Amino acid sequence: MYDPLKSTSFFVREQLQKTENPGFTTVIGIPREIEGTEKRLALTPETVALLVSSGYRVLLEAGAGLPINYSDRYYAESGAEIMESAAEVFQADLILKIMPPTLAEVEMMRPRTTVFSFLYLHKLSSALLELMAEKRINALAYELLYDQSGLSPFVTSISEIEGACSITLAAELLSNAHGGKGILLGGVPGISPTEVVIIGAGVAGTMAARAALALGASVKVFDNDVAKLRTIRHELGSPLFTSTLQPNVLRNVFRSADVVIGAMQYINKSHYYRISADLIREMKKGALIIDLRMAQGGCFETTMEACLANHPPVFEKFGVLHFCEMSLSARVGRSASIAMSNLFLSLFTTMGDCGGVPHFARFDRGFAAGFYLYAGKMVNRYVAGHFNLPLSDIGIFLHGY
Repeated sequence: MYDPLKSTSFFVREQLQKTENPGFTTVIGIPREIEGTEKRLALTPETVALLVSSGYRVLLEAGAGLPINYSDRYYAESGAEIMESAAEVFQADLILKIMPPTLAEVEMMRPRTTVFSFLYLHKLSSALLELMAEKRINALAYELLYDQSGLSPFVTSISEIEGACSITLAAELLSNAHGGKGILLGGVPGISPTEVVIIGAGVAGTMAARAALALGASVKVFDNDVAKLRTIRHELGSPLFTSTLQPNVLRNVFRSADVVIGAMQYINKSHYYRISADLIREMKKGALIIDLRMAQGGCFETTMEACLANHPPVFEKFGVLHFCEMSLSARVGRSASIAMSNLFLSLFTTMGDCGGVPHFARFDRGFAAGFYLYAGKMVNRYVAGHFNLPLSDIGIFLHGY
């Protein structure tokens, strides 16, 4: 009889061995923004250190961090490789920008490069899109990405900053030091409170209303989305006046307003609401308009012209001061950069676990929605409609999407 205990035979048993995730090496390029008013940067040194420790390489153009008071030395100590020329940075696999790429920048990119930026349609052109298509570039816009809540985390974060910043800016511009009416934004005993009107009850409008109420201003919020009006009323309480965009109500409110803030959201929307020039003409002399949506074409008929090249961002029309800078968050570039950097850390950590851009896009619909160009093909309906270009389904290019 066979006795296994006395047998000299060997039995081979498989044993699993724990191994580290091999991961992949991706090169991230951060060029210096060439537009003088743009101070923001995608990554801070602290986030660079964490990404480098995760296996990424980060190429930074020399001096890119100076507008937000981060030195090249700080980035180098965090693991970034400092490059003297933009051409070297644009050889990276992923390019992180704030403004959309220019023709000169796309020419420096390698074929099939992936570039992230905000979607400023007036900065894009048919010639630029043709060159990107020719080089089969993947282009993503921060406004088009969305998370599990269905919202863009980048838009939410920047809107929070710009909404709060709009009130501090309004207080500054209303003072005599900057040619304003010389009134205090808010209210003190014996003086009527400043009237602040906000068009748009989204994140930016909510933050602006919260800041204005805290200063003692009289705040009125308008939006055609009743659900947003209900939410902002529940968050901020009964002192807040809310209304849909009723022409007669708007006209009466505009006549007494000291500050009007435009915070409507237009990206991927089928309807556009812009305040007519007739309402602006009826405003008080010395009143102030701040448009937070200049990158999307503006919330007012009188601010749309500021999207044109060489038009001053601050001007007066009908006796009303208009503030129309492309991005208010660029005025607080360091805070905005930290906010964006936090989001990129989470995004790239998840992307690294998935094995890169194409694999991540296959499994995350919110990330895939961020592309307006994939392999040089137009895959976003909103951008395609603006430039009258043929539209492709991104699922065609993503196996298993």
